[in-house]
Amino acid sequence: MRLRALLETDALGLSLLGGADELDRTVRGVMTTDLRDPSRYLSGGELVLTGLAWRRTPEDSEPFVRILTAAGVVGLAAGEAELGSVPQDLVEACARHRLPLFSVTESVAFATITEHVVRQVSGERAGDLAAVVDRHRRLMTSGPAGGGPEVVLDLLTSDLDLHAWVLSPVGRQVAGSDTPLPAGVGPALAAEHLAASRTGRRSPHRVVLGGTAYSLFPIRTAGRGPERLAGTAASRDVRENVLSDWLLAVEADAGDWPAARLDLLQGVTQLIAVERDRRDSARTVRRRLAQEVLELVQAGAAPSEIAARLRVAAPVLLPGLGAAPHWQVVVARVEWDGGAVESGPAAQALLEEILVDPTVPADSMAAAAEPADRIAVAHSGEEAIALVPLPAVAADQPDAEDDAEGESKAPGLHAESLLAAVQAPLSGGLADDGRLTLGVSAPVHSAEGLRGALEEARHARRVAAARPGRVAAAGHHELASHVLLLPFVPDDVRRAFTARLLDPLRDYDRRHRAELIPTLEAFLDSDGSWTRCATRLHLHVNTLRYRVGRIEQLTGRDLSRLEDKLDFFLALRMS
Repeated sequence: MRLRALLETDALGLSLLGGADELDRTVRGVMTTDLRDPSRYLSGGELVLTGLAWRRTPEDSEPFVRILTAAGVVGLAAGEAELGSVPQDLVEACARHRLPLFSVTESVAFATITEHVVRQVSGERAGDLAAVVDRHRRLMTSGPAGGGPEVVLDLLTSDLDLHAWVLSPVGRQVAGSDTPLPAGVGPALAAEHLAASRTGRRSPHRVVLGGTAYSLFPIRTAGRGPERLAGTAASRDVRENVLSDWLLAVEADAGDWPAARLDLLQGVTQLIAVERDRRDSARTVRRRLAQEVLELVQAGAAPSEIAARLRVAAPVLLPGLGAAPHWQVVVARVEWDGGAVESGPAAQALLEEILVDPTVPADSMAAAAEPADRIAVAHSGEEAIALVPLPAVAADQPDAEDDAEGESKAPGLHAESLLAAVQAPLSGGLADDGRLTLGVSAPVHSAEGLRGALEEARHARRVAAARPGRVAAAGHHELASHVLLLPFVPDDVRRAFTARLLDPLRDYDRRHRAELIPTLEAFLDSDGSWTRCATRLHLHVNTLRYRVGRIEQLTGRDLSRLEDKLDFFLALRMS
């Protein structure tokens, strides 16, 4: 805005005392001060408001005005409340330095002027930024010259003081301002966004985490099917894309934003959608390689043919790697209750995001390669299948023993790590009618082992599917013979079996707080050792014997018999 516009606004109570020829100067900010030297707080383009408390003698006016002029101030407004009128020495000093001078009537508060200037300047900046966003979008649409979404996010910070981040469905920060989100906030925002998107609520979705307000804008890409290109995305089932779309998180409450600012943020999301489509296009080669390898493996092709295709894939997935990599397979499946929802492509995009996520340990990856360069995911029907390259040096290391918590420390991707990275953010998007299950194979050293790795990952995913929860994962180390059979037992049979054995114990625990179920688990984990189990539970052996006796009495089973121990073990695993 220009100084002339302020003078023409009657509500501001400004009177011009000098500088009529300079009223076309542009105001870029406002500052109130009574410091003798406010230069450290000035950046240029401000209208300075002062109550004249800094003026003690007429000689103080000249240095004060000289400092303002040197700092690039465009105008000075002096209040009449302190001295009754603006002193003549200040008028003369402003005239010498060509600094426009206004008087502010006593009935108008500086806060009124400040609010008006800030509102006008912010609106103009938003308009300027909208033009920048539009220009940047055109550049990115025609080629990569725009510089990526980081440029516009930086403009949001510098021009509108808005901090914003682009997040993946699992909360990974794809792009953002210089300040990263606090730990755990990204996944929490992703969970809130997915849950809100499932309800069909209109965006932006507003949430408060840790006392900070955020507004969440979905990023709808044009590359998610022909319906979106035709502008009929609303006719598609939201579940087809809710687990794979990015989101824009802005640190602000957009509830009272004007329409112009909301339109600006929508323009930013469209710009980021162009970048998402570009990244998806860059993954086309890797997806094609994974699809070709998968088709060869499933068709029973000769190992030499599969090995030849893997030699082509290795430089693409692990550029600069000298030795031939080893491989690991991850299988994912998204299932929805009711309705014909195409979930294969969504599972493919989601698995790519999961494997790029920095929270997944990358000890299996080549440090020299960018994460996005290591992803090769195909989809077959409703399954997504990832071919993960492992540096040979890591895959050759002998498997380590499990730690005290039972987590495998062998090199490569672990089901526990994948589950930890996605369980919290994705549960909201799956709501009550969806599930994500993941299976992870052991590393294999050659093409001959790839078919077995694929089947192993699929079996592991079936084991995960037999577990409760909206997100479940299983690894190759869990494929013991008794566990491997569980996914093939019908659901109603599993439920009847576990209810017959465990419901009497649960009912008794609920009435008497006897902790029979935890005691049974500890007893079986201790291989039936009374001493070890009592020590683990911090109980006297006689107390433990009483609890085990009560378990046997309630169920009619004998925990000294191997068959009954095995039945209890399986019931606990299926519950």
